[in-house]
Amino acid sequence: MSRTDRAVAEELDRADPLAAYRDRFVAPEPDLIYLDGNSLGRLPKTTAAVLAEVVSEQWGRGLIRSWEHWIELAQRIGDEIAAGIVEAEPGEVVVSDSTTVNLYKLAVAALDARPGRRVLLCDDDNFPTDSYVFQALAAARDLELRVIPTDLDAGLSTADVIEALDTDVALASFSHVAYRSGAIADLAAVTAAAHDVGALTLWDLSHSGGSIPVPLRSAGVDLAVGCTYKYLCGGPGAPAYLYVRHELQDQLRQPIWGWFGQRDQFAMSGRYDAAPGITSFLVGTPPVLSMLGAREGVRVVADAGLEALRAKGMALTSYLVELADAWLVPLGFRLASPREAERRGSHVTLHHSDAWRICRALIDRRVVPDFRTPDRLRLGPAPLTTSYAEVWDGLDRLRRLVEDGVHESYADSRSRVT
Repeated sequence: MSRTDRAVAEELDRADPLAAYRDRFVAPEPDLIYLDGNSLGRLPKTTAAVLAEVVSEQWGRGLIRSWEHWIELAQRIGDEIAAGIVEAEPGEVVVSDSTTVNLYKLAVAALDARPGRRVLLCDDDNFPTDSYVFQALAAARDLELRVIPTDLDAGLSTADVIEALDTDVALASFSHVAYRSGAIADLAAVTAAAHDVGALTLWDLSHSGGSIPVPLRSAGVDLAVGCTYKYLCGGPGAPAYLYVRHELQDQLRQPIWGWFGQRDQFAMSGRYDAAPGITSFLVGTPPVLSMLGAREGVRVVADAGLEALRAKGMALTSYLVELADAWLVPLGFRLASPREAERRGSHVTLHHSDAWRICRALIDRRVVPDFRTPDRLRLGPAPLTTSYAEVWDGLDRLRRLVEDGVHESYADSRSRVT
């Protein structure tokens, strides 16, 4: 039997130890093939019921009294992320704000902790919001923003990072998994190299948290941020999380002083006194509804286990690459992600000169990927919610529409959301 036969996908699904988890998510359209789980995860079935109870009972009936059990949600859910999503200790992770705001808070704290150093180091394939924050900080503080050129397909080079590091670097910040290609950076090696010159590290975990193991403690990572709406299935705009290594928590001072970061917030003191530990990295009143929604996604991902999710992610993307090599390369596609499964996260990117129009045509054929510049079709088969048969069907529809030239009738003008 040929490896491109659909029966292979069916056999892989029968042997999949995570197959039952797909039933724990809302999927109202059986014919829709969703390959964008690395951008917005599917909705856990428990989330709607939990939020309905929170709205009707905790808010509707409990009113202000419910703050007795809401007040430390950010820390409690942070501990769940530390226990089941990233390698961290209790009290090192907190749910707070957006990824961008958390990145700003931690970057400022790190720069202030290295006075006299004038360089903030990043790379040119970092997620755009990260780059924007660093550009703003460099402009406001008259710093050098040292940007490493990165291969868009192969990802961050540890050797290039080492070459760019020196004792002027205060902070080095990179994405653990590249948003465009899925390439995995060497978290431990890059962190160690930064520490060798006395710099702090700040990692963006948005495309790794919930899809691959994230060894924050064993790698000696100082700071990290991540989102909950991709692989953690927390919902659109769900709050982000941040990590601060225990040893640094009382040394760093984040710049946005709000009452949830205050030591005794209900004393209503006119003078700010930072709370001890991870709580000092909070700012304002947390979004209770969206945090409790995000917790449902965190719990189902943690229940599945990161090792099992990593194994499925590697197998699923390898199968996708295998089909792409057989079907799509002859049609003008090329792989724009690392070929070795251990070097990529849980999404695969394909380059094609007409990727935008192909993406729009594919969505109309009930297959949802996304487009990323320049000329890349990004396919995110989330290991918790995507079957091998869906990968087969999705790539089969993709090859047929390109063979038939269906995409050529689509306009090349871009919409705001890609």
